[in-house]
Amino acid sequence: MEITVIKQDYAISFAYRPHLVEAVKHLPGRKWNDSLKVWTVPLMYRDEVSKFRLKWGFKMVEAKEPEKEIVVEEVQVKAMPTGEGLDLSFMKMKPYPFQVEGIAAGIEFERLIIGDQPGLGKTLQSIGIVGFVKSFPCLVICPSSLKENWRREFEKVSGRKAMILTDAVKRNYKLFYEAGLADVFIVNYESLKKYFVSSITQRTSPSTGKPIPWTLKDVYFRNEIEMFKSVIIDELHRCKSTATQQSKFTKGITTGKRFVIGLTGTPVVNKPKDLVSQLYIINQMNQTFGNYKHFTDRYCAGNNEASNLKELNVKLRNNCFIRREKQAVLKDLPDKQRQVVICNINNRKEYDDAEKDLIKYLKDYKDASDSKIASALRGEIMVKIGILKNISARGKLAEVFDFVDDIMEAGEKLILFIHLKEVSAAVMARYHGAVSITGSDDMISRQNSVDRFQKDPKVKLIVCSIKAAGVGLTLTASSRVGFIEFPWTYADCEQCEDRAHRIGQKDSVMVYYFLGKNTIDSKIYKIIQAKKAIAQAVTGSTEQIPENIVDMVVNLFNQKDEDEH
Repeated sequence: MEITVIKQDYAISFAYRPHLVEAVKHLPGRKWNDSLKVWTVPLMYRDEVSKFRLKWGFKMVEAKEPEKEIVVEEVQVKAMPTGEGLDLSFMKMKPYPFQVEGIAAGIEFERLIIGDQPGLGKTLQSIGIVGFVKSFPCLVICPSSLKENWRREFEKVSGRKAMILTDAVKRNYKLFYEAGLADVFIVNYESLKKYFVSSITQRTSPSTGKPIPWTLKDVYFRNEIEMFKSVIIDELHRCKSTATQQSKFTKGITTGKRFVIGLTGTPVVNKPKDLVSQLYIINQMNQTFGNYKHFTDRYCAGNNEASNLKELNVKLRNNCFIRREKQAVLKDLPDKQRQVVICNINNRKEYDDAEKDLIKYLKDYKDASDSKIASALRGEIMVKIGILKNISARGKLAEVFDFVDDIMEAGEKLILFIHLKEVSAAVMARYHGAVSITGSDDMISRQNSVDRFQKDPKVKLIVCSIKAAGVGLTLTASSRVGFIEFPWTYADCEQCEDRAHRIGQKDSVMVYYFLGKNTIDSKIYKIIQAKKAIAQAVTGSTEQIPENIVDMVVNLFNQKDEDEH
């Protein structure tokens, strides 16, 4: 809300408010300047403008040259704060310098979108912002496949206890905060209605009697949403449409919050209009861009529904948006990073039945005194472990697909490692433009898949068999590697990872391990990562391989897996 002088007029600018518009209309000589998007009043009416300014709290800004004051295209993007002197000692993981800058910008903006290129640590930065300002309790809204990852990250990065909302705590989760048992609460988009909406008024048309689509005004939220001091929305681009239920619920939850942080590597999926809902959700649409009409008229015009993009970019970056590319911050990044993604499985009963069967064999193996019986049991156990891996791989595919979809929408390429033919078939059926390298492919087909993945920008996904593609291939067109299934040894995992992490790779490589929650996956991953010496222990005879692995699995099944609880 500012008043400045442009040539022979006062220029009055403010975000659209009906009562202010009415007040301006009472000023003598007032006119709307459509090109500048301001109200003007001749300088001769100084006293009237002065009274208006004092009554409504407008700020008087020193007169400047018109083009410097109002032509946004010539305004420079403000430098990001360095974060120098920022006390981040509460963070258990030291952020990189560019992440410190992101945290400092978030503290300054308060309501923002962190649009860094995928793999640059948006999660860590949002945790740093909320932790620094101590804005708890905090609500995290994210895809279902990332709930467990958020719980682990909050506790690992800041030490704050995080809780995933479930039916068991549907009515009393507030008590956990009051008792000091949780500072952060995590929910997926699809469950917002279940946990935060008490009712929705269904209106009907007076003329036709047919139901009218409900709006946010028709939603009555539970009082519990008032407890949250901050909200983090992961993969915010999922709310790019104002018409969806999840966008409306998310907007209702964030309204009035001081700190709202949206995370997305693809804020604009198609056109600037994709930003409308996201800007409303972080409470920046009216404050920074006037209103919906002004935003769409200014930035969504023309045949391509895109206009004044340089101006839009400047306004975003100076008020509520940060984005860094990997190339710009590569000096801060390690060559390779790994992330565990915990996925719920949708075939839990099948898995639990198979696990009970395995546990019985493990008990018999542990109690066996006869070496021949123990040897026979080892063979049976390896078969049953393979069955569990199979069930978990099939069960987590739905959540893996959600994750892959987000990477593909970001325009990134991905290398996906699998073992089972049926898993490969399911992935290829889902992503028709993908190429693959499997044991059944001949050398010509394999090379054709490599060439297309490396050279064709339209080919975003390559599905690789661990055995067929684990060595000898260069796939540096992607800096992202994912494992739906994985081998037993650390060395074999590294070989697969290094299809992307090799000469010719310009980016830091991000590796994702998709683990089925409360499944054999976590135990295998522990063997791979926590006991890397297994790589040496299994280089002997084939008898030695199952013996070592079975012994480790027995031990792990006898331990409480802290990562799963």
